[in-house]
Amino acid sequence: MELLRTITYQPAAGTKMCEQALGKACGGDSKKKRPPQPPEEPPPPPQPAGQGPPAAPHHHHHHAHSGAEVSRIIVDPTTGKRYCRGKVLGKGGFAKCYEMTDLTNNKVYAAKIIPHSRVAKPHQREKIDKEIELHRILHHKHVVQFYHYFEDKENIYILLEYCSRRSMAHILKARKVLTEPEVRYYLRQIVSGLKYLHEQEILHRDLKLGNFFINEAMELKVGDFGLAARLEPLEHRRRTICGTPNYLSPEVLNKQGHGCESDIWALGCVMYTMLLGRPPFETTNLKETYRCIREARYTMPSSLLAPAKHLIASMLSKNPEDRPSLDDIIRHEFFLQGFTPDRLSSSCCHTVPDFHLSSPAKNFFKKAAAALFGGKKDKARYIDTHNRVSKEDEEIYKLRHDLKKTSITQQPSKHRTDEELQPPTTTVARSGTPAVENKQQIGDAIRMIVRGTLGSCSSSSECLEDSTMGSVADTVARVLRGCLENMPEADCIPKEQLSTSFQWVTKWVDYSNKYGFGYQLSDHTVGVLFNNGAHMSLLPDKKTVHYYAELGQCSVFPATDAPEQFISQVTVLKYFSHYMEENLMDGGDLPSVTDIRRPRLYLLQWLKSDKALMMLFNDGTFQVSEPFRNVCI
Repeated sequence: MELLRTITYQPAAGTKMCEQALGKACGGDSKKKRPPQPPEEPPPPPQPAGQGPPAAPHHHHHHAHSGAEVSRIIVDPTTGKRYCRGKVLGKGGFAKCYEMTDLTNNKVYAAKIIPHSRVAKPHQREKIDKEIELHRILHHKHVVQFYHYFEDKENIYILLEYCSRRSMAHILKARKVLTEPEVRYYLRQIVSGLKYLHEQEILHRDLKLGNFFINEAMELKVGDFGLAARLEPLEHRRRTICGTPNYLSPEVLNKQGHGCESDIWALGCVMYTMLLGRPPFETTNLKETYRCIREARYTMPSSLLAPAKHLIASMLSKNPEDRPSLDDIIRHEFFLQGFTPDRLSSSCCHTVPDFHLSSPAKNFFKKAAAALFGGKKDKARYIDTHNRVSKEDEEIYKLRHDLKKTSITQQPSKHRTDEELQPPTTTVARSGTPAVENKQQIGDAIRMIVRGTLGSCSSSSECLEDSTMGSVADTVARVLRGCLENMPEADCIPKEQLSTSFQWVTKWVDYSNKYGFGYQLSDHTVGVLFNNGAHMSLLPDKKTVHYYAELGQCSVFPATDAPEQFISQVTVLKYFSHYMEENLMDGGDLPSVTDIRRPRLYLLQWLKSDKALMMLFNDGTFQVSEPFRNVCI
């Protein structure tokens, strides 16, 4: 019995590969600054149980031999193009997978590099040639893209699409199990990619979580075609047993050949594993595993809902002819009756999503308002004199009200009235419309939302649920635009008005795929909100660290003498500080004041889209940054 080992591609955690760092190392150029991997990668910060960095998957087959180190600079003999080899992404039976950057345009690839010495025998070389032949003709949204192939004297190089979010195996390692909406989201994409392969008369023959890769946009790509083969008529099928033991079908084990139905069986194993955290036929003994597979014997926990149970059972039918087609799978009630998200947040790689939020905008602002103003005693002055505004209305109106600042360095006195905060009637907005009229329109729009008058709603809650995201977004945009129009440029603020009592983020680095979100404040304090929810700050003196495990609970210790349990996090904090200091431009910094006794500003929550970054801080500061326009509110 021959069991063929396939490469396991393990894309890097973090944001996209740091092209700038590669450019420096390899003599190339970079247009964008992205956080590189630390030179000596620090251990990840402590995380809740079940959310540690995934270890390399264990394989049952022969292991890769360590060969000579691959050159740092690689030249394609046919085109003359120069590439810079990065870190190892994964290892397989014949090859290693590396990050590799084209030095002409800084495009990052996942490069499968196979030493000629590892495929010296004719049948070994034939397998590589077949993989290249099959993969290079495939072009589909949910199939890892094949870009280029070349050889030099030492190696064979296959350049593939780089998927920065790693694989489904890594996600499940961190999450343990997935929710049904997530499973539907991923399965739809797997089915789409697999249907394309079968239409091209190609069998994958090694479908498993480790061969489904996730790109920056959380889109799934079917990859690793090391065991793929052309679909042959039943009588001509080869009887080779290949694949991953837990996902092999009964007919493959019985040497009846591999067909489309065998890929469907593996898909059933994948669905089961996503929902329950383990393959259906996994045992401690390989022979027992094969016995269970041949008998199609597995347990179906009562925790699964009926549609999921039925779909899994149909895909794991012992008789291949009884299994559903890919079209049947998508038409199954599991997909038709359940909610499927259009897209997933990258936080789903390590955190359970909440699909019960009827209005993302509503809930974001409710949480922000609660965190900002929940403990203040003087809220009453922001509500109407007859107290007819509900608590939720008050919070949202208060959020808008506090945004009316003349600049980010000036804050209204606690004793100023609403009338004093209104701009004079002679002030003109940039659009040419009087600012008072503009502010009145903004205020009316906000009140329409919070009082439930955008539609025939009996409450603001219902109204926000029923209103479109566009209407909410438009209103919020008008509020922020109104604030922006009445703020002076940062460079125009008189020095005597500058104050260090109000701070803002001047630099930031999103490294949430591995560690967390790092930022630098205008007083040069550096903070990191780790993926596990803990926060750590390095004060401007670079000597003192503040650690917040819970809101308001602060531990203070020297940066050079951190308690043992915080050493790894301090290492990450220092790395963020060094990277931002060396690589990112200043953004309106103020003179720093170090007083370890005074309350410090630290990040509670952040939200990033393609156009803006929103950050909520412990003192009520809510910052919106538009990096592409160099605008900060």
